[in-house]
Amino acid sequence: MSMDQLRWRPTVNERDFIERALQSDLRVDGRNSFDFRTLKITLGREDGTSEVQLGETRVMAYVTAQLVQPYRDRPNEGTLAIFTEFSPMADPAFEAGHPGESAIELGQSPDSCFCNLSIQRCVSMEPNVDCLRFSPLRESRAVDMESLCVVAGKQVWSVRVDLHILDNGGNLIDAANIAALAALSTFRRPECTVGGDDGQQVIVHDPEVRDPIPLTIHHMPIAVTFAYFGEGNIVVLDPTYKEEAVMGGRMTATINSNGDVCAIQKAGGEGVMSGVIMQCLRIASVKAADITSKIKKAVDSYTTEKDLKKVKRLPVSVPQKIHVTDVTMENKGDGELETQTQTAKTPSNVQQISKDPAPMVEASSEEDAQPVTDSSNAEAKSTSNPHGANGESDEAQEIGSPKSLKDAIKPKHKRKKKSGRS
Repeated sequence: MSMDQLRWRPTVNERDFIERALQSDLRVDGRNSFDFRTLKITLGREDGTSEVQLGETRVMAYVTAQLVQPYRDRPNEGTLAIFTEFSPMADPAFEAGHPGESAIELGQSPDSCFCNLSIQRCVSMEPNVDCLRFSPLRESRAVDMESLCVVAGKQVWSVRVDLHILDNGGNLIDAANIAALAALSTFRRPECTVGGDDGQQVIVHDPEVRDPIPLTIHHMPIAVTFAYFGEGNIVVLDPTYKEEAVMGGRMTATINSNGDVCAIQKAGGEGVMSGVIMQCLRIASVKAADITSKIKKAVDSYTTEKDLKKVKRLPVSVPQKIHVTDVTMENKGDGELETQTQTAKTPSNVQQISKDPAPMVEASSEEDAQPVTDSSNAEAKSTSNPHGANGESDEAQEIGSPKSLKDAIKPKHKRKKKSGRS
């Protein structure tokens, strides 16, 4: 049985209910005719991985690259291949074996968003995998293929995008397109250099040695799918799984944020007037700009978070105790100065030393007063007590309390000698 035969088919009452609701400008999930379902873009920890959830539809993308020989007609360009895997876990209609027509259409649609390509079938040993190899007949040139060339005619990068359908809730084309764009935007290929004796040896550097290089993406072509009902007069955007079972036709328009039409694909079904197509293109242009901004926002936040992880943060500095030797001067009884060393270990010791500044002041006063005492001996003799009877008491009073500033700065032992001479 083919995939189309295993697909869920609505009953007559269900079909009639959906069509009547659409005629009244109503949809089963409560949306308007030209509203997208809730879009959630999740980027993985590794570069080139993404998961997109569009309503109940979930698609995961994974990007890899390897060095291969280029095509003969395009020796200076790399290649881009998209592989779509349909798992029965996502939809019972995805049976094991050779993919059906719907699977081939889905596998071709994401790549038509990047370039207009001719399809070459390739043999795959894995079931449920639609392998599509594309020869480069680029039109939209979303991905710069010339930047993937390493040695012209010998070595180019071949980029492979693997799309895994996790859950089919309708409109797989748009979800797969967004997942592929998000994965390609975060993908980094290893940097390589050409060397050797002949200048043709390719050296692929480890990501830890040299930072990987991102792909050059000129613009983001966004796929916007419309479903037609009746005779093509009723048009809705982003059809659900049940609406796809009832629709009479479908058209996918691929437009970038600048309004450039990259591709239009309509796989059979009811005919559509040109005026309706032009209306769909105008709506698709607005939706493409909105989805592009969401993809860029998710990629920017992913890049910022990754750059912050690369920043090397220094450890917090811990204050250390520094032992400083303090020198203090103390005055002895005979006028000599004694030097004492003391190590400040704690703040309390520092406070104790700062409370005793008197010896330092006394020593400095002695040095300043040394030349003055010699010149003032005569004046000091004339200031002796004229009363002879009270000589001893006057001498004690003179020693105890100096009468002038010059006497105050003299040491006590010099005062005694002067009093004895007089």
